Amino acid sequence: MNGHAIGIILKELVRRATHTIRNERQVFEATVKEGYTGQMDDVLTSADTKAQAVYLKSLAECFPDYGVIAEEGSPPIKPGTTRFFTVDPLDGTKAFVRRQSHGIATMIALVENGEVISAYVGDINTQEIYGFRPGSHSVHRITGYETTERLEWTKRPINERYILLRDPPESYSASSRQLLPRFKSYEAEGGSIGTWLARLWKGEVGAALLPAGTDTPWDTAPIVGISKALGYQLYRPSSKGWELHEAKIATKVAQRAH
Repeated sequence: MNGHAIGIILKELVRRATHTIRNERQVFEATVKEGYTGQMDDVLTSADTKAQAVYLKSLAECFPDYGVIAEEGSPPIKPGTTRFFTVDPLDGTKAFVRRQSHGIATMIALVENGEVISAYVGDINTQEIYGFRPGSHSVHRITGYETTERLEWTKRPINERYILLRDPPESYSASSRQLLPRFKSYEAEGGSIGTWLARLWKGEVGAALLPAGTDTPWDTAPIVGISKALGYQLYRPSSKGWELHEAKIATKVAQRAH
């Protein structure tokens, strides 16, 4: 199966998951679940499970030899598997429960030998899709009206750009806070990490700064894949300042200390 066909299938799955989640907005059921800290501080909704079922059914039919790592559980990857999908059926579940008009997404990525070769992020509220197919590094923004726009990184001085944060500045390390005066200002926003970083991909901000925390395959793979396809570089603090960072796409949840 070629890259064009895979791209068509993945975009269609994002559209189907988006439709499923939108249909649940008025009638969803929610239960408390254990978060990554071990506390019962997270939430699972019927929209999560129904959207994940959409992905798992079609991925098993279309890609029976590929592994799948999904947030709400999936069969273990067979030993020796070099290609697997990551699935976040509903990214920003708490925002969904609050019925926010932003910060809710659905995401899928295809990883081959540790590299993200395709990824798509669907914005539930705007029904836009961001992503790229295998064999291509052209990232497109597809609107609900099927208008396609190729996204490109634009060069501008950082003192004219905003930097995007996940939390207030005091939540970050001293080395991270020292970056902020180099930018025009900052904005802090929560919700889906996919729609959060889409603000960088669209050029609304010039950089994005993640605090230390938990790395999950279904979150890391799509945002790293699309960002790198657009030419953005990842950095991490070190004893010598800021150094290039090669984010590894793991198959398990891990803690990131930077």
